[in-house]
Amino acid sequence: MKVSTDACVLGAAAAVAGATRLLDIGTGTGLLALMAAQRNPEARIEAVELDEAAAAQARANFAASPWADRLTLHAMPLAQLAATHPAAFDGILCNPPFFRNSLRSPDARRTTARHTAADSLTFAELAEFAAAFLTPAGQLTVLLPPPEMQQFEREAARAGLFPTARLVLHHRPGSKPLRHITTFGHQPDTVVDTRTLWLHEAGSEDYSVEFRELLGPFYLAL
Repeated sequence: MKVSTDACVLGAAAAVAGATRLLDIGTGTGLLALMAAQRNPEARIEAVELDEAAAAQARANFAASPWADRLTLHAMPLAQLAATHPAAFDGILCNPPFFRNSLRSPDARRTTARHTAADSLTFAELAEFAAAFLTPAGQLTVLLPPPEMQQFEREAARAGLFPTARLVLHHRPGSKPLRHITTFGHQPDTVVDTRTLWLHEAGSEDYSVEFRELLGPFYLAL
């Protein structure tokens, strides 16, 4: 799986300041965990990944980074990590599978990363894990397309987690919403702090000023 632009936005925008323990669920090759380590020099970051090939690459990426001593990889399903009863996390990040109704890829690993399936991570499992293993003030931050985010919000509410902030991604001004990056906490908020980010300038392929400011610390060329 290539590194996607929206996943990079999630890694740059998620609230990780002040956290001491963070978890990246479905880390793939380690993108979100590495970005969290760069943004928060105090946090210890754990990552879980069930695909052996992706986990091996994440482990190598962690070891090659300047933050290797603060990064831990668990090559296992989320349910297995839950069975170890880890200490509570201040923050959990996840870019979960979401292409429920699209054609499946012939590549099994790509299918697992992109699709919600009986043998993969479900929205309910993610919400229930986060509700159980977040600190009282902890936050879960999730990236999904708008229709799937509505479904996830229902599962999160059943588990006792509620939206507190939302970043809506658009390709450019006037385009339909592309992704929602939503933050959840244990306490319901009457008003969800909602912001908009355009990836590109109107009528152009150039990145927007806001995107450049957000991703500047991570992109080599902007």
